[in-house]
Amino acid sequence: MKILLTGGGGFIGSHVVDLLLNEKHQVVVVDDFSSGKVENISKGAACYSINMNDTNLENVFLAENPDIVIHLAEQVSVTKSMDNPLSDCVQTINGTINLLECCIKYKVKKIIYSSSAAVYGKPTYVPIDENHVLAPKSFYGLSKLTGEAYVQLYSKLYNLNYTILRYANVYGPRQSNIGEAGVIRRFLDSFMLNQPLTVYGDGNQRRDFVYVKDVAEATLQAIHHGDYETFNISSNTTKSINDLIFLLSLFMDTKPEIIHLPEPLGDIRISCLSNEKANKLLHWQPKITLIEGIEETILSLQS
Repeated sequence: MKILLTGGGGFIGSHVVDLLLNEKHQVVVVDDFSSGKVENISKGAACYSINMNDTNLENVFLAENPDIVIHLAEQVSVTKSMDNPLSDCVQTINGTINLLECCIKYKVKKIIYSSSAAVYGKPTYVPIDENHVLAPKSFYGLSKLTGEAYVQLYSKLYNLNYTILRYANVYGPRQSNIGEAGVIRRFLDSFMLNQPLTVYGDGNQRRDFVYVKDVAEATLQAIHHGDYETFNISSNTTKSINDLIFLLSLFMDTKPEIIHLPEPLGDIRISCLSNEKANKLLHWQPKITLIEGIEETILSLQS
């Protein structure tokens, strides 16, 4: 199959590209490289440097005629969304609509849309399943939820098959230190530079960390499974920021200085997603433990 992947030069996207090529798919990457890197993309993938809002996006569909679209190209920072909601809206929502229009016009068989745990907001119970109330506390979460709604409405109106994947806190090799989900990378950078670690709030916030290669596997599973469904992609466990720092300090064999700053607007105290539905319908479950994933991440940074 020919698969078009937006954001293929990015953190998650580049790992998805690797798996697609390993499975002998034809891969077309669309990325404006505002945050992704060309060097992240494995040889064998066609590559177009185009912004998601560019009208030239249609020319890629005309030239390549993809069977499947995997949409990963959106801004990833909660803080940036709070500072500039309009920019977040333009990048996330407008870009998604432009992509959906191309999917309909060029008869794409299925779109896989990457969403986020941020759509849930403050949980009323944990682990959060897909039926939990959707009440985002940030413009980032609102944009992701709006993107989901557009995908579902386009599906109803034009019979476009889809799978929506709500990622937990993804970490691993090639991650940028930009954005809240990049806390492991950010802390490791500080350790390696012998700099203080910045912690927002008291550090007791709990997060569901899932390794990027597991996330890439889940994304590939959605090509053939999970039609017209929404899934959490998570570890189904949590680790506090303070516990994470302790674990990293054992790996790095040093006790860091910690600077505490106020919690940012829109922050969530606990995020833990149930992956039971993905287990059953996507035939997916995470394989890499947090300790194994951190070890691989450190090795990738050292190399």
